[in-house]
Amino acid sequence: MTYFKNVGKIAYEGKGSDNPLAFKHYNPKETVLGKTMEEHLRFAVAYWHTFTGSGSDPFGVGTAVRAWDRPDAMDQAKARVEANFEFLEKIGIPYYCFHDRDIAPEGETLQQTNKNLDIIVDMLESNMKSSGAKLLWNTANMFTNPRFVHGAGTTSNAEVYAYAGAQLKKSLEIGKRLGAENYVFWGGREGYETLLNTDMALELDNLARLFHMAIAYSKEIGFGAQFLIEPKPKEPSKHQYDFDAATTIAFLQKYDLKEYFKLNLEANHATLAGHTFEHEIRVAAINGMLGSLDANQGDLLLGWDTDEFPTDLYATTLTMYEVLKAGGIGKGGVNFDAKVRRGSFEDEDLFLAHIAGMDSYAWGLKAAAKLIEDKVLDNIVDNRYRSFRDGIGAEIVSGKATLQSLEQYALQNNPIKNESGRQERIKLLLSEVIFSV
Repeated sequence: MTYFKNVGKIAYEGKGSDNPLAFKHYNPKETVLGKTMEEHLRFAVAYWHTFTGSGSDPFGVGTAVRAWDRPDAMDQAKARVEANFEFLEKIGIPYYCFHDRDIAPEGETLQQTNKNLDIIVDMLESNMKSSGAKLLWNTANMFTNPRFVHGAGTTSNAEVYAYAGAQLKKSLEIGKRLGAENYVFWGGREGYETLLNTDMALELDNLARLFHMAIAYSKEIGFGAQFLIEPKPKEPSKHQYDFDAATTIAFLQKYDLKEYFKLNLEANHATLAGHTFEHEIRVAAINGMLGSLDANQGDLLLGWDTDEFPTDLYATTLTMYEVLKAGGIGKGGVNFDAKVRRGSFEDEDLFLAHIAGMDSYAWGLKAAAKLIEDKVLDNIVDNRYRSFRDGIGAEIVSGKATLQSLEQYALQNNPIKNESGRQERIKLLLSEVIFSV
């Protein structure tokens, strides 16, 4: 069955095109800094927003009109598989990502749930072989079902913890079978509402134990995917343990997990944590922990995770600048963890939204490459910190300085002269580069 009858394969037509169903900036084979755009960006489609999202919000039911909607849950799951691979082929995206509960419905028992998964995974595997599409990452949804009301790895109920372990085991097996290049842990309810009834130490210890079990089992079955943790500060829990990149890295260091994990960073989660996306990427990169990206953007006028498609060119440019400076995202990718707006309810809107996101990231990639090639920001930063290249600054950087030597230098009472950071000028330079590519 064809699900997108009115849409053909999306092609690159360049900036002069007025075709809404064409790329203006994303040319997958165009070379940027020695690699193709496709190699740099490694785009992925998020199964949950694209194929299971209904357009519902806290104040209204779903508005999405989808050709794969079916009254029977398993029939619908099978239709979504077909729609997914048709979409990937037409939009030209090589990867997709999913939670286990995105692809198959839960049954009345764990056995039935796993049977449902096996049926759908058979279909996914067959379609991947015939299409060449790949799985960027998979994960387990351990937050939607009411059993996880108090968390999964951080639950107060040992029976729930055991169920979470069983679900994780199955999810790792699926990842191995489908050749997932990464495996993501997102602690949807790994947090707390109030400390008045929370044993934080036990919850964090138990979460680390679950991660170590996952590492051990992955080694046992030969699943070599890169493990990723996705930070988020709040929502649904008031305070989640993986608050931001820095908090997550500290957790991994404490529990001897850092060598096994990197971070899957999401733009909207950075906003909720009070950071920019580029800040989170920089923190991960300087700690050797940059793994993959979830591409979206939030609305600064709204205080929740709106998961909009990324269209802010300043944000995509600075994101790709950090990625390029870090040496790329390796086995990770740019996953569109984004959903069309509730008013964009037609199937065609899924293509228009992904085109907008892909073109925005391609534009950002080109602008970031120009910033690097012309050393626009490098020269500014190098000049600003030049005092650390010789004299007392060089002694500080080399580790030779002591408090005594710093005092001796300060007692010379040399005049101290600071220089302007020139932020406004730098931002104008950034604009000039973005709109010149």
